[in-house]
Amino acid sequence: MSSQEANPNRPAPPVLDDISKKIIAQLQEDGRRAYATIGKAVGLSEAAVRQRVQRLSDSGVIQIVAVSDPLQVGLFRQAMVAITVDGPLEPVADALAEMAEIDYVVLCAGRFDVLCEAVCRDDEALLDLISNRIRTLPGVRTAETLVYLKLRKQSYQWGAR
Repeated sequence: MSSQEANPNRPAPPVLDDISKKIIAQLQEDGRRAYATIGKAVGLSEAAVRQRVQRLSDSGVIQIVAVSDPLQVGLFRQAMVAITVDGPLEPVADALAEMAEIDYVVLCAGRFDVLCEAVCRDDEALLDLISNRIRTLPGVRTAETLVYLKLRKQSYQWGAR
């Protein structure tokens, strides 16, 4: 069964040609790079780049966002929460995804069923999130918290291989 058959509401992913991949790489280096500059780098007009970027964005292939440093915006506690679930995983993952403090949710294989990243203002807010909101979700058996001490690398430049 293809991913399209599994979720008929999701549009088929577009086929990315080399030009679109180069545009994505340009935007990952600098999301504010001018379309004219990108056009020169990939051999297209500014208008053609604008149209391609719009199609890539509309289809969900890319998002152009500002990534802030949590510490600089008053969010001093980050943690990965590794969760084991009794029963279906999707309802737990969906509930986590609705929480403002959770910025990343993934279903996985192995020791844990769901991993999520929490970004909170302080330890008290993280404790409240874990104790009163995550651990009380129906189906959550365990939640192991891995508190970040220091971020060494965070990159969004994997391109469109």
